[in-house]
Amino acid sequence: MILGSCFSWLINELESVTSCPLDLYPSTRYGNLRIMNSVSRAIIHADFDAFYASVEQRDRPELKGKALLVGGKSEDRGVVASASYEARAFGIRSAMPMGQAMRLCPHAIRIAPRFEAYKEISLQALHIFGEVTPLVEPISLDEAYLDVTEVHGDLGGPAQLGLCIKERIKEELGLSISVGVASSKSVAKIASDIDKPNGFVVVRPGTESKFLSPLLVEVLWGVGPKTAQRLHDEGVHTIGELSNRTATWHEKIFGSNSNFMKNLSKGVDGRKVIVGRKRKSLSLESTLRESTSDPTIVRELVIRLSQKLGRSLVNRGLSGRVVRIKLRMGDFVTFTRQESQDHPIQYAADISEVALRLTLREMLPGRVFRLVGVGMTGFDYGSEGTVQGRLEGL
Repeated sequence: MILGSCFSWLINELESVTSCPLDLYPSTRYGNLRIMNSVSRAIIHADFDAFYASVEQRDRPELKGKALLVGGKSEDRGVVASASYEARAFGIRSAMPMGQAMRLCPHAIRIAPRFEAYKEISLQALHIFGEVTPLVEPISLDEAYLDVTEVHGDLGGPAQLGLCIKERIKEELGLSISVGVASSKSVAKIASDIDKPNGFVVVRPGTESKFLSPLLVEVLWGVGPKTAQRLHDEGVHTIGELSNRTATWHEKIFGSNSNFMKNLSKGVDGRKVIVGRKRKSLSLESTLRESTSDPTIVRELVIRLSQKLGRSLVNRGLSGRVVRIKLRMGDFVTFTRQESQDHPIQYAADISEVALRLTLREMLPGRVFRLVGVGMTGFDYGSEGTVQGRLEGL
């Protein structure tokens, strides 16, 4: 537990928190805290631990302590939607092909997901969040941001609110949730993830850089495996090393996102918690270091983007009917192509099949490409059996 830094927002042991003021729950197990008011923004990121797998272990006690995989069959190109922490000990992660996961842990138990059950629990959690603050932004079925800057009175300060959320989720839903409290969305999300499962980390306003500095660059939003490798090649391994690089260097690495990424590395993130927004589209794109006409390179990039997009859709509980590609040629001419599907899809294999078909149609002689993007729109909000197309009958 990273409790030494966790309570830098709470200062000392002069005043004990003996109950959760939301509903007078029993005293917390986090010790004696003094809640300090702050003029900074206060953002909570709440993230369930191995959500789908934890729900199944809660509802089926015989699965507790077992290596559990929730997802489709390997012979049906199924992927891991969620893995229990017992399974993660074998290197299994969400969005991994099920066949690969079963090879890593042959004794793992695989079960089909129950998305309607997960949706219902997610709604119950949102109700709990909404009793703390109306400023709640769900990111997926298992995580959300809460802006508690203006929450005052008997509810206590931001850290106490975070503790109360943890207690209510445990008491009412029987699940563990990790909570990060900070002055921005990006730092709060990193804080919630750093001490999983059942983590609780508070980053005091003004200490964001100190908190982030020793962490690996991979934990920073927007830094995927490819970008991380490029940063490593540049001798940058920690967020502190990243933040110390010049603006010119950041522009070379991140292009138009250079200022945003440099600010994130310093713990500066002005993005607001957005309430009531339904996402209309989701897309990913990548700019090549050098323009190419090689269909193999473009194909591999489309597959990789489709895998990331599918993982993001699964995490958000979304499926869509329209696959879209974006292509930018060497002369900067940019265009999009899209194809509608008969039913909602979300898995990488389905997305890449359509995206590759659209892309290969545009691989004409003499064309050179410098940017490739894959996206999804036409989301099926509120539909029955979302994302179950490949999992029916399991």
